[in-house]
Amino acid sequence: MNQSKTALVTGASGGLGMQFARLLAADGYNLVLVARNEEALKAVADEIQSLYGVQANCYATDLAQPDQVEKLIAQLEQAQIAIDCLINNAGFGDTGHFAERPWAIHQDMIQLNMLALTRLTHALSQGMIARKQGRILNIASTAAFQPSPNFAVYAATKSYVLSFSEALAYELKNTGVSVTVSCPGPTETAFHDRAATRGSKIMRMGMMKSETVALQAYLAMKAGKRRVMHGMMNRLLALSTHITPNGLLLSVTNNLMKP
Repeated sequence: MNQSKTALVTGASGGLGMQFARLLAADGYNLVLVARNEEALKAVADEIQSLYGVQANCYATDLAQPDQVEKLIAQLEQAQIAIDCLINNAGFGDTGHFAERPWAIHQDMIQLNMLALTRLTHALSQGMIARKQGRILNIASTAAFQPSPNFAVYAATKSYVLSFSEALAYELKNTGVSVTVSCPGPTETAFHDRAATRGSKIMRMGMMKSETVALQAYLAMKAGKRRVMHGMMNRLLALSTHITPNGLLLSVTNNLMKP
């Protein structure tokens, strides 16, 4: 049990984030739950505290706003909350031609998927290193393995998460702090409602349950693995990107993102 330890989960109001919160609570972690939707966040916290008897503190925060990321870090420092496990789960996608989509959406996506993740990792990993123990789990995507027309910014942000996480895992390999990157494919969460991807061909190929993906990622994190893929089809798709000519790969990916 980890009664004296605390985990921070971003995007904790639903989907994978909520599943991670439940898994952590079952292992005895106290929780810092972060998401934009305060009402949904409190509902998750109430359920977890009732079922598992751990503390679950809510921070209603929009991590797409840099000032709110800094505010969250300051609040943790002021409350003297040491984070032993960080799960950077928050993120969103958006489909459509890059030039035709509003810049504000691209900017928020880059800030949330990349900058907030990196800033939180930088701020919280330092305490873990000093204590010589800690776990970090970053959520990337199978989109990280290839450029994706009509999903260009999202795929690029997830390529960053994959590269950053694996490099950091190597840097920290002798510190007692592990870094794991999870690369799920299509997963049954509200992500696809915001990204408008539910009608795409790749989604019709099948989606994994959020409970399954979260458990696989969580167990990989606990084992200190560097990377975890989810499902044989996703493993094969990721592998195929290394042997498929780039022009063909772009055409195939573009086709998969179409309705």
